[in-house]
Amino acid sequence: MPSKILHYPRLDTVLMVEQTIREAPEYPSKKQLWLSLPKKVQYQTFKLIIDYLQESGKIVIHNGKIVWVWDPEKIKHYLSHPELRVR
Repeated sequence: MPSKILHYPRLDTVLMVEQTIREAPEYPSKKQLWLSLPKKVQYQTFKLIIDYLQESGKIVIHNGKIVWVWDPEKIKHYLSHPELRVR
């Protein structure tokens, strides 16, 4: 049975986690990332953010390490060239 979500993260918290992942000098594990956040975040909230980032295609978890894969510049490139769009 899935655990009940007590509260959802605020946007600034999601953005903080995203920025920390992008700026990490190496690919962190979940625990390393959680401990390195500039502000304290409840672990349940942190896990919810990680699940969201994974579902939205911004991160991949490979061998226990979190890898940032989202590339907005590449997305803009594809959107600006109609012949590259998937139909």
